[in-house]
Amino acid sequence: MAVRHDPRITCTRFTPPPSHVLLESDIWRNYVDNPISPELVKVFGEDNQSRSVWVCVRATARDVCHMLVQTAHCSDQENWALLEVHPTIGLERCLEDHEVVLDVQATWSLKGDTRLVFRKNYAKYEFFRKPLFFPETMISDSADVGKGMTSSQLIQNLLRSGTCPEIQGFLHVKEPNRKTWKKVYFFLRRSGLYCSTKGSSKEPRHLQYVAELEDLNVYTVVNSRKLYGAPADFTFCIKPSKNPVRVQDLKILCAENEQTRTCWTSAFRLFKHGKQLQCNYQLSKSSKSEASLVAMDFSGKAGGRVIQSPMEAQNAEREEGRAWRRREALRCSLPNLNSGARPSSIHKTQPWFHGGVSRKEAQRLIEKQGLVDGMFLIRDSQQHAQCFVLSLCYQLKTKHYLVIPCEDGGRKYFTMDDGLTLFIDLLQLVEFHQINRGILPVCLKHPCVCVAL
Repeated sequence: MAVRHDPRITCTRFTPPPSHVLLESDIWRNYVDNPISPELVKVFGEDNQSRSVWVCVRATARDVCHMLVQTAHCSDQENWALLEVHPTIGLERCLEDHEVVLDVQATWSLKGDTRLVFRKNYAKYEFFRKPLFFPETMISDSADVGKGMTSSQLIQNLLRSGTCPEIQGFLHVKEPNRKTWKKVYFFLRRSGLYCSTKGSSKEPRHLQYVAELEDLNVYTVVNSRKLYGAPADFTFCIKPSKNPVRVQDLKILCAENEQTRTCWTSAFRLFKHGKQLQCNYQLSKSSKSEASLVAMDFSGKAGGRVIQSPMEAQNAEREEGRAWRRREALRCSLPNLNSGARPSSIHKTQPWFHGGVSRKEAQRLIEKQGLVDGMFLIRDSQQHAQCFVLSLCYQLKTKHYLVIPCEDGGRKYFTMDDGLTLFIDLLQLVEFHQINRGILPVCLKHPCVCVAL
């Protein structure tokens, strides 16, 4: 059979990838239809192991995350993110889902150690989920449009009309080419970032232009006390988005607490990307999510019904928790219970179990994945033999609860409330607290997961 030459296909030599490199079939098709060949991108996991992936020239962060979720056999496809990390200077930022990965890499210095990291980020769209995300003190009331405006109204007004009041507040700023920090009042507007040269004055003669939003990216700063002598750990910085990272180009800022830092970095993203972030958020919910789960009542003869009332749904949740607890207690009291049916070490196979990590490392893992209420992990206790610790995020802080082994009726159990509630293993403890708070301030919701690529 004669083979006809297709003029669309260039004669560029394309070497097949090695077996450890992911290359999806659509990339092969794009290569045939597009004279621009795919590019090889290296992505690191949280264990510092890397995987190389072939990506199309216009592949977005969402596309690359989807590829990595598939190849790493992740149990869920939600809340994954691609991060731009600069280890030497301590900068990290989560790429927006619509950003083109190769465009981001094109701004990096060839001699630097900048890398892409694949990890969970539960807080990426938290401002869409929490009505009171921005404190009222940060929302300027100088203009009529801002008077009495809540955090939720601020976001909705921005998305609908593109206008919004200012975000304002004191921040510590590192003075250029010096080790000292100065407390300055800043204003964030759609036109850019400004600071006041006289207290919190907004008079035009006291306002100094700092940066334009369209031309900058915002990063969180890791280990800022050691690297930059920051007055607190809640540091972030802004830098020109199209230039390689140079320390002299960084505008390093420090907030008083984690909430303030999170609000400022989120405001930068909202003001810069606006409706595009809402579009990204909607696409992120297109797969199965908690929003698709509804409370159901199956007690009637006509079949199940959706519970519309939030109060009724909460009561049904408590009752289901109590019924589940009674069933488990009855099952454990049966004389013919096979104690080996579920081994006591089953927790070691769970994604939320992190073995012998320290308290400090546990806090670091939770902070990196977003500091949202209900994020948790379980680890071995370093101070108490045969005990475990449940590390749980609540209100931007990580709390730690000791899980103690005990015996009752000749059987071994685990408890967090001095024996009032007993669990046959850690898996049962987690399953119970996913639907009942118990002694915890919030139900367990998001497991802190580290995936090996």
